Amino acid sequence: MDLFYVSPGQLDPELGHAVIDGDEFHHLARVLRSREGDRIEITDGAGLSAQMTIDSIGKRSLEGTLRNCVRKARPDTRVSVAISMLKSPQRFDLFLEKATELGVDRIIPMTTRRTVSTPSAGKSGRKAERWRGIVHSAARQCRRYYLPEVCEPVGFAEVLRLPGYDMRLMPYESEQRFPEFEPAGKSILFLIGGEGGFTDGEVSDAVAAGFSPVTFGRTILRAETAGIFAIAMVRAHLLGEADADVRL
Repeated sequence: MDLFYVSPGQLDPELGHAVIDGDEFHHLARVLRSREGDRIEITDGAGLSAQMTIDSIGKRSLEGTLRNCVRKARPDTRVSVAISMLKSPQRFDLFLEKATELGVDRIIPMTTRRTVSTPSAGKSGRKAERWRGIVHSAARQCRRYYLPEVCEPVGFAEVLRLPGYDMRLMPYESEQRFPEFEPAGKSILFLIGGEGGFTDGEVSDAVAAGFSPVTFGRTILRAETAGIFAIAMVRAHLLGEADADVRL
């Protein structure tokens, strides 16, 4: 069963009522042909899980009654990926989709010295909205109760100054080792270069900012593959962890 997203301002767990409009309404009413009396599962993208019975369907929105409202525990381990924007939009879209499925918490599109595709200031916002749509669709399919954050593109130097991370890792083709890795309960930031990789100066700046260069193996991975691998590696370490629910 798909999971549908409702903005926090359009649902009230205490009153047991919710309104769905926009893309989610279109998908339910026009694609799935939902009818009054159908039951669906909804979330606010911030941990809420609830079952909703559709009471009425209008031209632009539908309304329903909520029951079994619980709050899913937010994962203790957070994975962020700052990844260079790629020349191929399709390859970047693939990364967004798979990163969402694997549990990424934050995606930071980044421009580096060798980034080929750099959007203008006017296009950055539109690109970010399209990226969020891709993430939204992937989250619905894989039933994520916490939507990943998708940032607007930022520069490499700005990424190096981001606070709040316990581990800062930089996959780099010239590195020969991977240090001891215990990600559970930590906030981790991976720094992924683009088609041409990082310059020597960027590597030096990253190390000075607290990033540890690491290897991802003998072969050189494409940027989107490296980003996916980073998140999957963390997920593999966390298999078996149980989630807790809080009933509202």
